[in-house]
Amino acid sequence: MLGFWIAVISGALMSVQGVFNTQVTKQSGIWVTNIFVQLTALLVCLALWLATDRSSFATLMKVEPKYMLLGGAIGAFITYTVIKSMEQMGPARAAMCIVVSQLIIAYLIEVFGMFGVEKQSLEGRKILGMGIMIAGIVIFKWT
Repeated sequence: MLGFWIAVISGALMSVQGVFNTQVTKQSGIWVTNIFVQLTALLVCLALWLATDRSSFATLMKVEPKYMLLGGAIGAFITYTVIKSMEQMGPARAAMCIVVSQLIIAYLIEVFGMFGVEKQSLEGRKILGMGIMIAGIVIFKWT
């Protein structure tokens, strides 16, 4: 149950952050905003690391495969695409499309067992659920 609430908080924070970043972009620029977002994230992470963890950065060199270290670079593009989608579609429509995209890609990663994730079987009810979500976006878009 804790995982559910953490996911709910994550979704809420992502929506609020997207709106904030879009508003900052209107007054500065998309790459300036992205740099500021990533820099402030770094500072918060460093402060929390200093206060709690203190594990060695050298452990990162042991990560295999090395492409798994691209999460931060991907994060920069996530910030960019969230800002642009919210700017062009509005927060609600953009968030719906983002969530459905996350769900579809996450399910494909599970079904094909990509990136070291345990392979899961393809289930019709899950595909139906995604179809219903996509239909919900279509209904929301035209109402």
